[in-house]
Amino acid sequence: MTEGVGREAGRWEQQAAAGGARRRRALLSVADKTGIVDLARALHERGWELVSTGGTAQALAAAGLPVTPVAQVTGFPELLGGRVKTLHPAIHAGILARRHRPDDMAALQDHGVVPVDLVAVNLYPFAEAAAAGATGEALREEIDIGGPALIRAAAKNWPDVIVLVDPADYPRVAEALAREGGVPPAVRRELAVKAFRHTAFYDAVIAAVLAGEAPLAGGEPWPEHLALPLSREAVLRYGENPHQAAALYRLAIPHRPAPAAPASGAPGSDRPGPAGFVQRWGKPMSYNNWLDALAAWRAVQDFALPAAVAIKHATPCGIGVAATPAAAFRLARDADPESIFGGIVAFNRPLDAAAAEMLAEIFLEVVVAPAVAPEALEILARRKNLRVLEADPGPAGHGAGRWEVRGAGGLWLIQEADAPDPAGARAGWRPVTRVVPTPEQWDALDFAWRAVKACRSNAIVVAAAHPAGGYRTLGIGAGQTSRVRAVEQALALAGPAARGAVLASDGFFPFPDSVERAAAGGIAAIVQPGGSVRDAEVIAAADAAGIAMVFTGRRHFRH
Repeated sequence: MTEGVGREAGRWEQQAAAGGARRRRALLSVADKTGIVDLARALHERGWELVSTGGTAQALAAAGLPVTPVAQVTGFPELLGGRVKTLHPAIHAGILARRHRPDDMAALQDHGVVPVDLVAVNLYPFAEAAAAGATGEALREEIDIGGPALIRAAAKNWPDVIVLVDPADYPRVAEALAREGGVPPAVRRELAVKAFRHTAFYDAVIAAVLAGEAPLAGGEPWPEHLALPLSREAVLRYGENPHQAAALYRLAIPHRPAPAAPASGAPGSDRPGPAGFVQRWGKPMSYNNWLDALAAWRAVQDFALPAAVAIKHATPCGIGVAATPAAAFRLARDADPESIFGGIVAFNRPLDAAAAEMLAEIFLEVVVAPAVAPEALEILARRKNLRVLEADPGPAGHGAGRWEVRGAGGLWLIQEADAPDPAGARAGWRPVTRVVPTPEQWDALDFAWRAVKACRSNAIVVAAAHPAGGYRTLGIGAGQTSRVRAVEQALALAGPAARGAVLASDGFFPFPDSVERAAAGGIAAIVQPGGSVRDAEVIAAADAAGIAMVFTGRRHFRH
């Protein structure tokens, strides 16, 4: 028996011989020192013994609290530069011993191990190190080993051991100990659940970051077992309907943060949102608000020129690109001035006063932009219920940060995000009709193709250049069960303006009827993926109508 463990056994034997109650022991070892001194002081005042490691022990001693170093309990110094401190039977047996089992307790006494009744541990800041740019050995050293082992051991033995991983829980535990002399079983179980979630999240972040740094050999894109680190950003007002509770989570993959947006100086809450979003004005966001805002923000990223996308029920009702945000918004608004009422609008350029004046004229739920000028926010603040979001247009991270996650019925569907088409994507498009698009039609087709990608399938977009400059949608048919019905809807919204316009389809045409309807509406050029078994019939219908048709070879369904 080592000298340290021998002293432990002697102390316990003396307590047992005296017939007194065993002094309770707390193990405190935290990377985040928030609140730890207050917790330790509360425990000390209740007669608890404090055992600690490294920097935590120094912080407690500096506060005038008596502290027993872990090395004194184990009889071993910290090894391998601190990599091994608490990985020892004198610690883990003390945590894992079941107090109701006489054989467990006898084993502790035989080996001189003192029970541990509370474990307060939080972990090395791996995510913060990754976000700061650490790689290689520097990043590996931020992977905590002893901490998760302590947390999991304490959480496993939650009926007998209090486990704390969040400083926010310190006060209520200290209060329960002072008021009742202990922590109720239901609270212990709650803390254990939180602890297991904490270590699972920690490991999931590590796996995601390391996978992103160096993909696994063999090129297997989908691991057999996948843990996604989901971090709660907000509890929402309600879900899709008021009777449904909802919360917002994000994939918490560390990445270098973008520079902070400049202070606006205008009224607003600066309420934090998901990573990359800050709410500058308005009441809290609901579940549906976030669905629409994220759909609008994703859609507007597809355009290189200043663009505005108006969303209603997660699908665009108007899209415009022009020389300025205000001009782009005018085109998007005029595409469907009825449907935009109560909608969401996103911009891919900073929002200025000119655009804000136009936005303030109509009822909107949310406006999203990469930045909002102070004078623009002053204008938008006239609408007290309008939510104004600033969004980081930078990269969403690496690895799993490029994935889209949707859940339903206990299942999560995961896919790689449909990234924006690169600027030169249309170089791979293939004209398939006798008539070839004019240069002006090529540009309009490019716009329509990027616009249709944002719409719910089956999706059809009718679009055209504007005489004053820029491009806009004229009619959108989306979310239909029949592609020909989507064509009819888009043409009906476009009306006479469809003559000479272009049309984009997110999927191939299964029959010639859609092209025949487009021809009757005056469409001059069509872009679609191609790939139908009836492509020859579809092309023949376009040739018969004198319509130019281009195949992209790539589909853009959005369900």
